[in-house]
Order: sequence, then C-alpha cells, then structure tokens
Amino acid sequence: MKSAPTLSAAFLHPAGQSLPEPLLALRKQRGTALVDMPLPTRKTENWKYSSKYLKLTDDMAISLPADRKSGTSLAVPGYKVVFLNGVMMPEASEYPDLNGITIERFGDLDDDTATTLAERMDSTLDNNAVQMARLNSARFEDGLLIRLASDAVLDQPLFIVHEVTADASGSAYPRIFVEAGRNSQITLVEEYISSGSESVMVNTVTELALADGANVTSIRLNMEGENVQHIGATGVRQQRSSRFESHCVGFGGPLRRHDLQVRLEGEGAECKLNGVVVTQGKQHYDNHTTIEHVAAHCNSEETYRNIAADQSHAVFNGRIHIHQDAQKSNADMNNKNLLLSNGAEIDTKPELEIYADDVKCAHGATIGQLDEVSLFYLVSRGIGRREANVLLTMAFINELVEQIPVAQVRETAQARLNQFFDQTFEGA
Repeated sequence: MKSAPTLSAAFLHPAGQSLPEPLLALRKQRGTALVDMPLPTRKTENWKYSSKYLKLTDDMAISLPADRKSGTSLAVPGYKVVFLNGVMMPEASEYPDLNGITIERFGDLDDDTATTLAERMDSTLDNNAVQMARLNSARFEDGLLIRLASDAVLDQPLFIVHEVTADASGSAYPRIFVEAGRNSQITLVEEYISSGSESVMVNTVTELALADGANVTSIRLNMEGENVQHIGATGVRQQRSSRFESHCVGFGGPLRRHDLQVRLEGEGAECKLNGVVVTQGKQHYDNHTTIEHVAAHCNSEETYRNIAADQSHAVFNGRIHIHQDAQKSNADMNNKNLLLSNGAEIDTKPELEIYADDVKCAHGATIGQLDEVSLFYLVSRGIGRREANVLLTMAFINELVEQIPVAQVRETAQARLNQFFDQTFEGA
C-alpha cells in the first residue's frame, strides 16, 4: 500500500532569524508540529480538485532572498508598503505616522508587542481546514502589524504590494495581522506580482480582528506569473456591529488557492464577499470560503464569478455555517460560472449548514456557456463576433468589478481582463 506523501524535511529548515524572540519561539513551535505533516491528496476533501497541481520540490524550500531593492515603482493613490519575497522593504514603502494608527514590521516590534502578537497569530483560522497556512507560521521571516485605535480612520487606502522575484527556485511567506479597534476604519489593498521565470511558491497569511463597530474593506488582486504557485489564507473575526467587505480578483496560474474564513462573533456583524476569477491555458484557481454565523442578527452576502477558457480549471467551494445561537441570521450565497471552451472545467460546491430555526438563508450555483442567441443578436446588428464575445463575457463579471471601491484597482483589473479577452478570443 502506497504511503501518503508528507512535507519534505527541507521545508523545516530554520528561516531568517531577524525577528523578536517571542515570534522566533512561535515559529519554532509551529515548525516542530510540521514534522511528517501529510500533504493534501485527492482524498483530502477540501483539496480533492487541487492536490494534483501542488508541486513542492526541495528547491522550493529555500527562502527567496530579499537582499536587493524592490523592483516595483508602483505609484498608488494612497499609502504603500512593499514586501520583497516575504520581507518588508522600508525604503520602498510610504505610509503615515498618524495618531491612533501604527504600522510596524515584525522585525521592529518590542518584546511585549511581539508576545501579544504571538498569542493572537493563527487565532482567526481553522488550521485543520487551511493545512498549508501552518507552513507559513513555521517559515515567515517578516510581517506587518497594523493597529488602529478606537475611532481611528485611515484617510486613504493602504496598498500592500507583495513582489516575488523568481530568479531562482524558492519560496516566500508574507504575513499580515490587522487589529481594527472600536469604530475604526481602513481599506487594505493587497497586490501580488512577480518577475523572473523559475518555479517558486508564495504562501501568504492575512489575519484581521475587527472590534465592535470596526469597518474594514479588503481588496486582493492576484497577478503573479505562470511560474508562481500561490497558496493564500485570510482569516477574519468580527465583533458586534462590525463590517467586513472583501473584493478578490484572481488570474490563474499553475496553482492558485485562496481560503477566506470569516467568523461573525458579535451581534449585528455584517460581511460582504465578492470574487472574480479568470483562467486560461492549463491554469488552475481554487477559492474556498467559509462564513461562520456564531452570533444572532448577523448578515452575510457572498457573490463569486468564475470564467474558464481553453483547458483550464476553476473551483469554488463556499460554506455557510449557522450556529445554534445565531437566530435572525440572514445569509445569501451566489456563484455563477462561465465556460468558454469545451475543454475547460469548473467545479462548484455551495454548502449550507443550519442549526438555528429563525433564519433567512439562500444559496445557488450555475454553470453555463455564452448564449448563442445573444451572440447572434449582437452580430446581426453589426458587432464583430470577437467584440460580441467580449461584451457578453465582460457583462458576466462587470457588476462585481465595478463594486471595487478603489478606482486604480478597478482599472488594473480591467486592463488585465482585457488581456485575457484578447488572448481568449483571438481569431474569433
């Protein structure tokens, strides 16, 4: 009988040591727990569609170096923090020194702050469901701690640019923790980009803790290259009357995986999750979301759209769990999928688990192709077939793209989508 694959010992080698002692101790503890960790297989329920795309070679176990200047000169309409191969680059970052708002790299934390952070890390995620996030906890070399005091408001979006350089094979482990105090407000934009052509892995974890009345908008834009395997996890815990809004836009690669877990723990908390994914060639993208309605009188709204072309593969698994005490919950999940070729594949699995009796919940999923009647209508009125294909495909996702609240992100996403259309409908 063939034994199940386990994580190579090469991934357990110590990473950089420029962290406060409490974080080094946490990382060592997490690394010890990874010895002989089983890797996901097709029999692993939440990885059954993606496990075959996970390719972890010993070469990838090496942490990518962050010993040069960042290559990005991205101009942003707000503040900016730059990570290079998982390490924050202060010289490339521009962020405010405002009362009530602190933005610090892990390496600069004092021991008291680092101790408190170490106690809270991994607290927003179900580590049994996000197996690969454990690897980040054992290998992160730096990170970003963002703290907002009560009533603090960041007046502009904070762009966090994650750049990975694939000049040689290796891996990077970015880490972010956000503490949003009572009635505070912040908009975060995470952009993932890459350069170089060697095979690399990016394993990222972002955690957000929202106190009563906090309002956090999170925008995630994944634009890494064809050589980058990306495994990400985002965990959110919300208290009374807080609001979390998420906009995820992803372009496929050899493996793209994002787990988004939200816990509504205080009465009156609300979350809104939007997602757009496009894949082409032989790309793969997998979104897994979980919304836990723990407290009463909470609302959640989730809308994801997938488009798959050529021989690519997209996955959506959305789960809503209504706990016994979560009476008066209102939850809605909608997933629509568009196949642009006979060789493309989309797997969708919406799940509702309800243990309360006074709730309003709905979920639905569809998979289809472009409507030939609509195409004929447009072509018959003088629109070229390629332009008609683009119009109908863009209409399928435009509603969600237009809801992204930062104009530059909308424009960047639209430009990449136009490239996708040009390649997909070339010669149509």
